[in-house]
Amino acid sequence: MSLLDRLNLSHPIMQAPMAGTSTPTLAAEVSNAGALGSIAVGATDTAGARTMIADLRAQSNRAFNVNLFVHRPPRRDGAREAGWIEALRPLFAQYGATPPATLTDIYPSFADDDAMLAALVELAPPVVSFHFGLPDAGRIAALKDAGCLLFATATNFGEAEAARDAGIDAVVAQGYEAGGHRGMFAPDAADERLGMAALTRLLVARSGLPVIAAGGIMDGQGIRAALDLGAVAAQLGTAFIACPESGADAAYRAALSTVGAGLTIMTPAISGRPARCLPNRFARWGETATVQPPDYPVAYDAGKALNAAAKAAGESGYGAQWAGVGAARIRPMPAAKLVETLAAEMSHRSPQG
Repeated sequence: MSLLDRLNLSHPIMQAPMAGTSTPTLAAEVSNAGALGSIAVGATDTAGARTMIADLRAQSNRAFNVNLFVHRPPRRDGAREAGWIEALRPLFAQYGATPPATLTDIYPSFADDDAMLAALVELAPPVVSFHFGLPDAGRIAALKDAGCLLFATATNFGEAEAARDAGIDAVVAQGYEAGGHRGMFAPDAADERLGMAALTRLLVARSGLPVIAAGGIMDGQGIRAALDLGAVAAQLGTAFIACPESGADAAYRAALSTVGAGLTIMTPAISGRPARCLPNRFARWGETATVQPPDYPVAYDAGKALNAAAKAAGESGYGAQWAGVGAARIRPMPAAKLVETLAAEMSHRSPQG
């Protein structure tokens, strides 16, 4: 039985999980339209995850995906963190604020979050996916025993091979074009920077797993191209940010509407891990920064404080405005309508209505 059949999907389309943007309503609308909706719970606690899953299930009885961060624990370095705080101080000062005196590890990793594991085993979402790495064998076995299909992001063949050997059911081939955080297991390692097409073909040929293509895909023609490369489905994230059901704020939506020619920036400055985003003030500053940020997610603590200070002064250019290289082709419309449009474009048809 194919992956799509196991999930009872009408369309080979997966909405990417984006923390802060992928609301339960967005995921439900995508799933109700016959694709796979997703929520990201890596930036919340167990109670928050339970609430999000319950909210989604109240709006849909279709399959959906719950995404988790499986990052390594940050290496704490007081001198490095102090240096980063000082580098950011002039930015805070522009908005009449001071940076935090110390930074904290704001997001737990699923690698050692027993409460989250227990909740997911109990709630048994149809799909659980992992970003930044893989949990241990015991956690994987517990989720599989609960009936969950397991997906993992891979940016290269070695990561896909590790996913296969760990018993993962499908791999998301994250091309370098993709918006948001690079899913590299070892962020300090050299990034092969494989594009969606090259990575998808490589993993289709060699991983032994169903492959979901991701990175820069914005329309049905792009989905069809990914399927022609051998992918079983395509994952789209940026394409769904402008949907009214997403959690993007007004400033994020306005920035998306004015981005030119697909220009985006890959920077570790916002969170401590490389991530592709719109070229806002923070991303531009990050291009010129000479101080190395602390590890993810410690650096994100500073970034979020800076964004809050700037927003309080009326400046919205310091947010985590993640976006892929196809951002200039975004089409604001309801999520269900976007799924319908994508499916029609795949089939060379015009959507109804």
